[in-house]
Amino acid sequence: MSDVIAKSTITCPECGYQSTDEMPTNACQWFYDCEGCGAVLKPKPGDCCVYCSYGDVKCPPIQAGKACCG
Repeated sequence: MSDVIAKSTITCPECGYQSTDEMPTNACQWFYDCEGCGAVLKPKPGDCCVYCSYGDVKCPPIQAGKACCG
């Protein structure tokens, strides 16, 4: 089993601002406030969290091959 990556860089679809953050390992993050423009990001349809939608690394449960918290 491969190691789970705990950090992901989110890119805001509104302004392009990027932020690298530690992802929660036991919960999904459904909302994310962009530090660049203040937009509130929500998961795209079919994604379980903002990291799966806008991050460069999927959330830890998805990386581990498990269903996410949805």
